[in-house]
Amino acid sequence: MMAEENIFLFVPNLIGYARIVLAIASFYFMTERPLLTALLYFFSGLFDAFDGYAARALNQGTKLGAALDMLTDRCATMCLLVALSLFYPQYIFVFQMLMTLDIVSHWLQMYSTLLRGESSHKNMDVSAHPLLRIYYTSRPVLFVMCGLNEMFFGMMYLLHFAEGPTSKLCVCVCLFVCL
Repeated sequence: MMAEENIFLFVPNLIGYARIVLAIASFYFMTERPLLTALLYFFSGLFDAFDGYAARALNQGTKLGAALDMLTDRCATMCLLVALSLFYPQYIFVFQMLMTLDIVSHWLQMYSTLLRGESSHKNMDVSAHPLLRIYYTSRPVLFVMCGLNEMFFGMMYLLHFAEGPTSKLCVCVCLFVCL
């Protein structure tokens, strides 16, 4: 990577910008157009897998890209949980605790990474808890866990709009699979 390169135009960062646009569009349509929202949110999340792959394949990993990626993930999940809080007010405390856990755990992981002098929050040493090591060092495990978490929230979102017993049953089956 040459010093005069414009990191703002690196391919992974361009993918990250597209993720942000898709996520914001999904937030805009969240209360009115559930299928469009689900598609926009899905593609924003799908691009999450591509930006990291592009960064590694093109040797274009940057601190900006890592921060952009994590912030987009956190903001997208938080906005979806806010919508779920509106749709399911009886579970607002649960959603608030999930938001708190998400923000605090990621902040602590980033902060401990800085204290250790690591270049990435996904770098784990042998003293880390075995479950954390597996989560952060195994891409398939990370992908499946994050995917199922987002799918669970997405299915809860779609369940709010489902009409009739057949569509509610389909969404409930998907929710069960995600658990």
